[in-house]
Amino acid sequence: MTTPSQPSPENMQLIGAELALRWPDGTEHYIPVEQLRAASPSAENVGESDLFGRIRGADPRTRFPGVAVEDWEVVGNYAIRFRFSDGHQTGLYSYAYLFQLGEELSGR
Repeated sequence: MTTPSQPSPENMQLIGAELALRWPDGTEHYIPVEQLRAASPSAENVGESDLFGRIRGADPRTRFPGVAVEDWEVVGNYAIRFRFSDGHQTGLYSYAYLFQLGEELSGR
């Protein structure tokens, strides 16, 4: 189970078309970059709620073939912002969210 206080990865690398993460507890995750892009928590990707709770502006695509991570930056002590080859760079991936995504993709 993850918490908002999930520690930062102790190692993070791009290996081919995957983001490899090693966490302080020894857990390792390999997240395909296409799935990392599809899972962006940005308003551009998932939309925003209006006053009535309706979601507006979500990107209906679930696949981003050939997309690559061009760069990333650490945001505060809790998240990473990736810059993708398709120009997307507005999603903040908290460490807890990255851990959860890695667990889901590994079938745990």
